[in-house]
This record gives sequence, C-alpha cells and structure tokens, in this order.
Amino acid sequence: MIQAPPQQVFDVLADGWSYSDWVVGTTHVRNVDDAWPRVGSQLHHKAGPWPFSLQDASTVLVSEPPHRLVLRAGLWPAGEAIVAFTLQPADGGATRVRIGEDFASGPLRWVRNKVNDLVLHLRNRETLDRLADIATRQKGSQ
Repeated sequence: MIQAPPQQVFDVLADGWSYSDWVVGTTHVRNVDDAWPRVGSQLHHKAGPWPFSLQDASTVLVSEPPHRLVLRAGLWPAGEAIVAFTLQPADGGATRVRIGEDFASGPLRWVRNKVNDLVLHLRNRETLDRLADIATRQKGSQ
C-alpha cells in the first residue's frame, strides 16, 4: 500500500529517468524516449554490478494511466521479463500497487524454482518500497 493517490504513483512510473532510483538491479538509465510511457516507447538502462553490468532496454507494452503499466524488460543475454504494474485506489487516498513479473524469453525462462521465486519476490518488494518512498516524497513537496 502506498500512501499517495494512483496518479501520483503513476507519475513516478511515467518518469523514465527515475527508473534506476526504484527498480532494484537497475544501475543507470542511459536514455528515455520522449514518448515514455506510451506504448512502444523505450527506456535504455544498465543493470547489474560493474564490471558485469548489461545494457538493454525496456519497452512499454500497455499504458493505461493511472491504473496500469506493462513493460517488456530486457536483460540480454539473460532474457526478457514482462513486468506489470497495477494501481488501484484504496481508502484514505492511498494506492494498492501490485507488481507481476515473469520471464518471457531467454535462459531465465527455463530456470523456474522456489529459490528464484523467493528472490524475485524479495526484489519486487524492495522495488515497491522504493517506489513508495519516491511517490510519498513527491506528495509532501506539493
């Protein structure tokens, strides 16, 4: 639960330059299409620790502000994941945010086990905590 309205949370998702601030594992955003987060637009990022970081891009598949954003997140040669953010209004002006992530292609698609699911769950929980920090900080500055 994020203590900010859906539009305020979606505004963080819509700021491609903030991606590395809240997406765990993303270390640097190199470029963001001017059209971000419209369908087909991309942000170009680097993920993983130096000197092993990988450069790739994430592409918007679905954009329904302020309720839904679906991305195809690339991290080749490891593969690609489909990441879906769903934002629902909650009591008191808060937002219930759900994140779903599943590997769509590449080697990681075939490595599905409880350890990977746990790591992904913990990573996504930290990602949502960071997203909440940014969204609520913006709330306080308005």
